[in-house]
Amino acid sequence: MHLPPLGAMRAFEAVARLGSFAAAADELFVTQSAISHQIRNLEGWLGKPLFARQGNRTQLLPEGQALAESLTGALQSIESACLRARAASKALVIAAIPSIAMCWLIPRLSHFRATYPQIETRIVYAIHGQEINFHDVHLAFVFASGAPALPNVTSTYFLAGDCAPVCSPALLKDRAPRTLGDADIWQLGLLHDGSPDGWRDWLSHGEARALPAGIGPTFEDFNLLRVAALAGQGVALCPLAMVAPDLRDGNLVQLSPRLIHRGFDYYLLAGPTPNPQIAADAALFRHWVMAQRG
Repeated sequence: MHLPPLGAMRAFEAVARLGSFAAAADELFVTQSAISHQIRNLEGWLGKPLFARQGNRTQLLPEGQALAESLTGALQSIESACLRARAASKALVIAAIPSIAMCWLIPRLSHFRATYPQIETRIVYAIHGQEINFHDVHLAFVFASGAPALPNVTSTYFLAGDCAPVCSPALLKDRAPRTLGDADIWQLGLLHDGSPDGWRDWLSHGEARALPAGIGPTFEDFNLLRVAALAGQGVALCPLAMVAPDLRDGNLVQLSPRLIHRGFDYYLLAGPTPNPQIAADAALFRHWVMAQRG
């Protein structure tokens, strides 16, 4: 077969169907310049333009309209075939945000495999704030402000998002955590998860509310924040559900009983599946995972 690049055809079909380069870029999670580049590649391969360009406006030419109609049908057929093939797969696909995956789920997977050796699993990342495609995923762990309300998806409360200040015991230099006040905790150095807002909220409820909360390094991922805390680089506000093993093993210590809850908790989502075996496996996993919360 002598075909143009599939990426270029997908980009062109999305622009033609949605009516704009910006909408196509959003659907395909790329930039508008990437869409424009793919369209130029396709036009170069065909040896003719597909759009009439007038300033910032583009309009499909007749050749482009005919190609778009054929591509839409062909891509829909490919998608349907792939979905049928995926439905026939034996693997239970579980998406998890990185904090759940690294701190909670993966350390317990060996127990699940020992309990249900007949169930094949595939673990993939869920990205916080991005929509989950339940054509590809059967179960998902997310961090959300309330149970997500999605069509045909069951949302179950999983773990609390309550956070407390924690640090490596090495950072304390033999001082007992219970002897530290808010100002002492601040002097150990603050580590931030994305922004200083969490520390600002926590400090505002104690006796050191006048101290600046924005001092200290920022980490864009909870796992990076946790590693920095374990390495003794400062004090982090961490969800207790995610650092419970570190606290139990003495790798981290909790410095204050005062918690903050910023409106987010952990939820387990279950999507629909036409495969009865996958549905049964998903039900067993959900039962197991809820029992593992401790």
